[in-house]
Amino acid sequence: MMRTGTALAAAGGAVAALSLFSGLVHAIPTIQARGSKFFTSEGDQWYMKGIAYQLVPDDPLINATQCDIDSSLMEELGANAIRVYHVDPDADHDDCMQTFAEKGIWMFIDLDTFDTQIEQIDPHWNETQYDAFAKVMDTFHIYDNVAGFFVGNEVITTGNGSSAAPYVKAAARDMKAYRDDQDYRKIPIGYSAADIATLRPMLQNYFACGDDESESLDFFGLNAYEWCGDSTYRVSGYADLTANASDYNIPIFLSETGCNQVQPRDFADQEAIFSEPEMLDVWSGCIVYEWIQEANDYGLVQYGDPVDPSDPDAPPDGYFRSGTPTPVQPDFNNLKSRWETLSPTGVQADEYTPSLDPPPCPAFTEGSWEVDPDGVLPQVGEELPAAGATTGSAASGSEGASETSGGASPSSTGAAPGGLGVGRPEGVGMALMGVLGAMVVWL
Repeated sequence: MMRTGTALAAAGGAVAALSLFSGLVHAIPTIQARGSKFFTSEGDQWYMKGIAYQLVPDDPLINATQCDIDSSLMEELGANAIRVYHVDPDADHDDCMQTFAEKGIWMFIDLDTFDTQIEQIDPHWNETQYDAFAKVMDTFHIYDNVAGFFVGNEVITTGNGSSAAPYVKAAARDMKAYRDDQDYRKIPIGYSAADIATLRPMLQNYFACGDDESESLDFFGLNAYEWCGDSTYRVSGYADLTANASDYNIPIFLSETGCNQVQPRDFADQEAIFSEPEMLDVWSGCIVYEWIQEANDYGLVQYGDPVDPSDPDAPPDGYFRSGTPTPVQPDFNNLKSRWETLSPTGVQADEYTPSLDPPPCPAFTEGSWEVDPDGVLPQVGEELPAAGATTGSAASGSEGASETSGGASPSSTGAAPGGLGVGRPEGVGMALMGVLGAMVVWL
């Protein structure tokens, strides 16, 4: 679906962006989703070795010097992808995007922001959100090293919150249609889910189900922190996750991982992700959380020792976010040593024929999965009635979600098989929101 105002603005913006970028070298193949796998434009199956990279709250892709320093160290680490949660579509990203491309690093970009994200309490998908998502796509579609866009991160964390799922799926449908109407490259569009045991596998199946491919996601990401310390493929719960996705018809990967409940992190799970035959056949790699060291203690690098945030010249949270990164050891080298010995090749595109059908849409189950499997997706600005309601009251459905979901974080509600839900960061959105205002002023 094309919205006239956005389309006209995008047309002019796209021409200008292409003109500005025309002198840059496209030195990296593009990524496409085909069946249940990712492939490069050269025909090689692509597995991501990624890092979550949100150096500053608003946009880490505008400081060319910092991008050059960080991407060089990421190349040394063995990373071939990053995930960026928030960007400023009005900023100039040419230098940073080119720098990462030259290092062989693709990226996944979240289309939403703190102001435009879809919420599980009182969910909606409106014109303001549509235009904001489209604006990010207008800015980034020109870069060959954009591997995918997310339409949401951990929107749904409770059974009652599942009523937001149609709005997330509608956002993906509309952004895919916008991408195609604008004749942009078919950059895959997907969603990043919290690993909530009670929502598995309904959530991932819902986003891929249905006969209309235009309404399904191009990929699905799972934020899973199940493998903690000395564990195994089966004890950790990875075998259960793989069994749930064994017949999944679109690419699936771990969009966040890296439990830190046992220190130092040895990243033994990477051996399973990139060499266990069952996982290699199903999963397309992972994104390790995270690049910068913060109070949550997940960082792989730091930019100097943390300081007392109450000091006059200190950054708001006490952690510096620019300069020369120093690897956090032995975690950095542990991950580097894992990745340098793991290089799966998979299957060539010309030898691969997709054969998996979409999963059935999960049945409505009160309190666990409150989505009508036969329901239609909302149009922009439309509110759906609560699933199972006898009256068409969208408001009553929203109120029910508010009363029961309580905004609980995945760390308190998720229960992984064998992992008991431990090791999960409190959520990158909440962490960044806490420092956003003060950080912008300090920077």
